[in-house]
Amino acid sequence: MSAIISSINYCPVKSVSFQTIEKCKIKKDVGIIGDRIFAFAKDLEADKALLFEKSPEERKGKWNKVLTLKNSPVLNKYNFLFKENKLSLTFKDKEILTINASELRERQLLSNKIIELENSLKEPIVLMTNEESPFFDTSISNKVDFINSVSLINVQSINDFQKKIDKKVEISRFRGNICIDGIKPWKEREWIGKTIKINNISFKVEKNIPRCVAINLKPTTDDNSLNLLQSLKKNYNHFEMGIYLTALDDGEINLGDKVEIII
Repeated sequence: MSAIISSINYCPVKSVSFQTIEKCKIKKDVGIIGDRIFAFAKDLEADKALLFEKSPEERKGKWNKVLTLKNSPVLNKYNFLFKENKLSLTFKDKEILTINASELRERQLLSNKIIELENSLKEPIVLMTNEESPFFDTSISNKVDFINSVSLINVQSINDFQKKIDKKVEISRFRGNICIDGIKPWKEREWIGKTIKINNISFKVEKNIPRCVAINLKPTTDDNSLNLLQSLKKNYNHFEMGIYLTALDDGEINLGDKVEIII
């Protein structure tokens, strides 16, 4: 059995967006180019948001200072599309607002629109951007010793989970960058500490991905009636799904590429 990439995904805006693509560029020590390069700061004045935006060290442990699906599940109804430096907010595939992502004034217009749409969200909200140090969970977590990451999900692990709980579990709940198929459920957990190679790009397998209540949200809704976090613990005695990778080379990966275990 060999692992094959079954889908590639990225989120231009942390937590709120999800785009499926057929190929992507990888940058050494960063990850998928364009992934999570935007995030919304909350409860931070402009000067503090600027520090948060520029420095991963300023982000460590400050989960309450960035909009996530854990603290703002209403945002799961929306999506963001990013193309040619234009960032579009959509709802049910209909465009609400498109901005030039390079313009600070236009980014603020988008922040204002989010507050207008969802009055449960309070000012100030600031749309931040950083391409060199994107807003990955690992850039905020103070429980890992790496900043940038790529997430990999084994489709068969999710299928096994579905069977255990007898409920449909959408893969997109876990927002994996690289989804693979063709290997046994949970086999990826044996790769921790090893190096894998995809299309001549090496990745270090760092650790299993701990999950939060955001996986309870049904895609494109604010329905969180299915407690998948609790079900993971009950069935497997852990809260994990997927593995974190760090990119050791530049290059490109494609749908259908093989995943090789090197070390």
